[in-house]
Amino acid sequence: MDARKHEPHGGHRSVSGGLARAAVFGVSDGLVSNVSLILGFAGSGVDNTVVRLAGLAGAVAGGISMAAGEWVSISSQNDLIKREVEIERRELVHNVEHETEELAAIYESHGMGSARAAAAAEEVMQQPDTALVVHAREELGVDPDDLPSAMWAAALSLVCFLFGALLPVVPWFIGSGSAAAFASLAIGMVVAGFVGGLVARFAERSILAGIVRQMAIVVVACGITYLIGEVVGVNLS
Repeated sequence: MDARKHEPHGGHRSVSGGLARAAVFGVSDGLVSNVSLILGFAGSGVDNTVVRLAGLAGAVAGGISMAAGEWVSISSQNDLIKREVEIERRELVHNVEHETEELAAIYESHGMGSARAAAAAEEVMQQPDTALVVHAREELGVDPDDLPSAMWAAALSLVCFLFGALLPVVPWFIGSGSAAAFASLAIGMVVAGFVGGLVARFAERSILAGIVRQMAIVVVACGITYLIGEVVGVNLS
C-alpha cells in the first residue's frame, strides 16, 4: 500500500471565494461567446473588417456586461449576508439562552454528546464576536469576516473575459476568409482545452474529460452560430 495516501496534507485551497470563479468563467465565457460570434459573422460571408469589428465590439460589450453582472451579484449577495449577520447579532444580545440552545443542538447534530455540546456552546457564547462568527458559519454557511470582494471579482472578470474574447479576433487582423475562421476556431479550441484541463487538474478530476468537455462546448457553439450566419447571410443577399 502506498504510504503517501495517508500522509497529512498541508491545508486546503480556498474554493469558496468569488475570485477563482470569476477568472475561470471570465476566460471561458469570453472565449466561447466571442469565437462563436466571430464564426457566425464569418459564416454570413461579410467583409473581413465587419468580422473584426464584431469581434472587438463583442469583447468590449461582453466584458463590461460580465463585470457589471459579477459586481451586482456579489454585492447583492454580500448585502443579504450582512443583513442576516446583523439579525444574528441582535439575537445573540436579546435571546442568549435560545441561541445557546440552538448552538448546542448544532453541535449535537455533528455527533457531539449532549453534555459536551452544551458545555461547548456555553463556552463559545462567552465571547460575543466568536459566537457571531460561529453562528454565521453554522447557520448561514458563511464567514462574515471573509466575504468576497465585489470590486476585485468584477475587475478580474473583466480582464479575463477580454483575454478570452480577444484571442480569436487576432487572426482577423492578419488574415481573412476561411483561413482566419479556422485560425479563430483553432485558438478557441486550444485555449478552451487548456482551461478545461487546468480546472480538472485543480479539481483532481480526469484532465482528458475536462479538455474534451470544454472543446466540445466550443465546437457546438461555433457550429450553431456558423450555420445561422450562413442561413441568414444567404437570405439577406
